[in-house]
Amino acid sequence: MTLFWFLQQLSVPLSQCWSKSELRNMASSSVSFWILLITVCSTDGFRHYTTDVCDFNSTELKDIEYISSYYYNKKEFIRFSSSLGEYVGYTEFGVKNAEAWNKDQAELSAMRAQKETYCQHNIGNWYSNVLSKSVKPTIRLYSTTPPSGRHPSMLVCSVYNFYPKTIKVSWFRDGKEVTSDVTSTEEMENGNWYYQIHSHLEYTPRSGEKISCVVEHASLKEPLRTDWDPSMPESERNKIAIGASGLVLGLVLSLAGFIYYKRKARGRTLVPTTN
Repeated sequence: MTLFWFLQQLSVPLSQCWSKSELRNMASSSVSFWILLITVCSTDGFRHYTTDVCDFNSTELKDIEYISSYYYNKKEFIRFSSSLGEYVGYTEFGVKNAEAWNKDQAELSAMRAQKETYCQHNIGNWYSNVLSKSVKPTIRLYSTTPPSGRHPSMLVCSVYNFYPKTIKVSWFRDGKEVTSDVTSTEEMENGNWYYQIHSHLEYTPRSGEKISCVVEHASLKEPLRTDWDPSMPESERNKIAIGASGLVLGLVLSLAGFIYYKRKARGRTLVPTTN
């Protein structure tokens, strides 16, 4: 499960101002906090703040992404991501700053190091604390007939009895994530502190394909994958099982009747008749 952790928040009155260089220096030092909000003055009350996020699926370095974002008036205008290793601008102002900051190799080296020195350094404690307060989900994967639509088949991935509420359910077909023809319910309360969710995939069956339902949750150290057996729909398997049971029962009753008849025939006495 992808986890986002935030520890501390700082803010300052709008009446206090900093120059751009001062703000830049303060923002660069914010890696000691999980989230740091910096407010700068403006006559219309707009706010500037930065966030530092560790996005992780496990304590392994390869499963961690460090993201540092800069916002103005709730709009992100520049971001550093450890997966890219550089800044990316999302507005005209952000693009100009990204071009300038990406030329500073010392700055990039320091930011790239945060994935290990900041995130991995703390994630061990964060992760263990979450896992101790979570419950693993149970999964049921089955097929049903779609009520309508362009496809003849539908798979349902039902996830039950998990805690906390946040969860991600994904579909994969032959190793590639499927995003079209997928619908999911919201996380629903069971009434006992646990939750459930149901995801539906409409699809056209293909020979030799592999379809999987993948669940990511805070209680899992790695995503939980459940593969679908396309050899026969569950409804058809149930029909065959019922039919086979009926056939066996019929054979047993027939055999019992035949044995009874043979025994009765042996006990009969033949009486000769005269003309």
